[in-house]
Amino acid sequence: MIQKKICMLGAFAVGKTSLVSRFVHSIFSDRYLTTVGVKIDKKGVDLGHERVELIVWDIYGEDDFQKVRLSYLRGASGYFLVADGTRRETLDTAFTLQESAQLTIGHVPFLLLVNKADLAGEWKIDEKVLARLAARGWRVARTSAKTGAGVEDAFAALARAMLAA
Repeated sequence: MIQKKICMLGAFAVGKTSLVSRFVHSIFSDRYLTTVGVKIDKKGVDLGHERVELIVWDIYGEDDFQKVRLSYLRGASGYFLVADGTRRETLDTAFTLQESAQLTIGHVPFLLLVNKADLAGEWKIDEKVLARLAARGWRVARTSAKTGAGVEDAFAALARAMLAA
């Protein structure tokens, strides 16, 4: 079995921990719990011909990328940038985090997860912006930690991208 470390990056309260809980434990809680430092979980993903054990590092949300967090990225084979579809500024934070991550660990696969798809009617992130990012080669997925929509597919897509890299 192949093991791959991935990191969850994003601003406060975008749903990183909820996405991990949905993926690893198939649960969702409306209670907001701030992640302190990093929380590590793991789960295997079957990709047909290959099983990949994902070691998921849920890094605390921060709007400024601090140097201590850079050390959490080392050894990562990929990462998720998580934005909250209802808060446009979280996409700007994701852009900053992507630049910092790329400087730290190089060009490894990543996906932008626009979370809270269950609240799509309240989104402040324009679909045209997401289409432009996809046209630039970014992998973009819409997810909902609450309903589970897109979550399993997003983790499997990142696992496939890491194996192909």
